Amino acid sequence: MMTLKDRIGYDAGTTRVEDALAIAAEHGFHYLDFNADQGPNRLTEWSDDRVAAVIQAAREDNVTLTLHTASSINIAEFSPYVDEAVDRYLEGNIDLAKRLGCLGVVTHGGYHFSSSLDYRFQSSLERLKRATAYAEKAGVTLFLENLNFEPDDAEIHYMAHTVEECRFYFDAISSERFGWAFTVNHAHLVPEDVDGFLDAFGVNRIGEVRLADNLGDREVHLNPGEGNIDFPAVFTRLESSGYIGFYTMAFGNLDDKLAAREYFAGCVPG
Repeated sequence: MMTLKDRIGYDAGTTRVEDALAIAAEHGFHYLDFNADQGPNRLTEWSDDRVAAVIQAAREDNVTLTLHTASSINIAEFSPYVDEAVDRYLEGNIDLAKRLGCLGVVTHGGYHFSSSLDYRFQSSLERLKRATAYAEKAGVTLFLENLNFEPDDAEIHYMAHTVEECRFYFDAISSERFGWAFTVNHAHLVPEDVDGFLDAFGVNRIGEVRLADNLGDREVHLNPGEGNIDFPAVFTRLESSGYIGFYTMAFGNLDDKLAAREYFAGCVPG
């Protein structure tokens, strides 16, 4: 059985997966979240031989992978031709996740420009329904991430950043292949905070918990202790609620992550 420390991994971003796996093996990480939009991880760069080699390396060191789509891709897109490309983008990530045996694919609700709100939300929901149906056939699970609050006078606003907006998706898509990537630092930016999200949705749909610190005022990814998130309370709430999945650190350099893993692992006594 994995310890809490074993379950704490990190977001490798666009780092070449083979290099991230080597770092994971060296330092005893068992979970990696990565993106396949650019560089050597780009969706078009995965031969069968490469897929097989990555699967073998991950298996040897007991590392679980999750694919993370880009929040810059507007899942709420409805413009002709572009909307079809967004569908293909999600399908491409699902296909790669299936080939690699990933735990899942982190996705998003999209964003709006304070206009055509009903159309944006409906376009977003219908696209995620289609992606979920595609994922069901592939045997892949999607994790909808609660994204961050943007200032009221910002030009764009992310969707699915409050409990109410997340509920819009979770109530409409009841599939076992549609879960949740719970981002603690994003929840801390809205009045509901961490406890409000967990009160609303519990832990059963969580595929990964994403970690960074902030001061509750704006979107930054600080090391734990540099903001005001009460991480012992967060871990105690999650673990006591029965959460047994992975955690993803999304901040700092490797040394920061190694130090934070030790701190996080001690947040729950015993």
